[in-house]
Amino acid sequence: MKTAKLPKSYRVDDGKHFRLKDVDPSDTGSWDSEESAGKKLQEDIARMADLQAKLYAQGEWALLLIFQAMDAAGKDGTIKHVMSGVNPEGCQVFSFKTPSEAELQHDFLWRTTQHLPESGRIGIFNRSYYEEVLVVRVHPKVLESQKIPPSLVTKNIWEERFEDIRCFERHMARNGTVIRKFFLHLSKKEQKRRFLARLEEPKKNWKFSAADIHERDYWDDYQEAYEQMIRQTATKQSPWYIVPADNKWFTHLVVAAAIVETLEQLGLAYPKVDAVKRKELQSARKLLTKN
Repeated sequence: MKTAKLPKSYRVDDGKHFRLKDVDPSDTGSWDSEESAGKKLQEDIARMADLQAKLYAQGEWALLLIFQAMDAAGKDGTIKHVMSGVNPEGCQVFSFKTPSEAELQHDFLWRTTQHLPESGRIGIFNRSYYEEVLVVRVHPKVLESQKIPPSLVTKNIWEERFEDIRCFERHMARNGTVIRKFFLHLSKKEQKRRFLARLEEPKKNWKFSAADIHERDYWDDYQEAYEQMIRQTATKQSPWYIVPADNKWFTHLVVAAAIVETLEQLGLAYPKVDAVKRKELQSARKLLTKN
């Protein structure tokens, strides 16, 4: 399978009939190993760097990449490896943890909206406003800390938040921000293996959190929440990519291919120099030649 076809295999534009169980977390397409895919990944990373330079120079479009996943699915590593060739000046990464007291004084989209990418830049959200229909849904008591009038916390709150998110993403798309969303689909068995590695390898001890183990008790609830999230918010303008995450090298390959495909569809190019600018450049050349 060529990487040009990879994104389409895992892309969801319409979630109406989506079922998470239909995606195998250990799937690697037609790629046999990390070695066989490594060369193509590097080619895509180089292509991405070229496209990102044009995106920055053109200054018209913005690209927002959203990563959601269960703990240990590899969000940090994917961002690090896939974006390794991108100029840091044109790319920013934001990680969203437990909301602060100040953030809880605002609506659930407020804290992420402040960090949306400017035109010409790539913004990356490591977790996002989608936590509001994931962890908050699995642990509804969190709603009590969000200072929402009790009369507004009804049985329809999740459908209402899905509607708000769809409207928000449509608004951003209409204003030049392209949104691509990645759910790194990890199996429970592989998560356990990675957690054990964090305990057994000293250099990974810092990654371990007892809270992560506690959340495993809610595995099925999270899977249902993720499925509903994708069903309700996958659109043609802002699709989800359900990326198999048991093999990190394949996760990187799929994500890189999806980003390259997205950038290539924008018709990016370096700005053309007009007559006035050309005259200015000619004058600069003459001055430099004399000195």
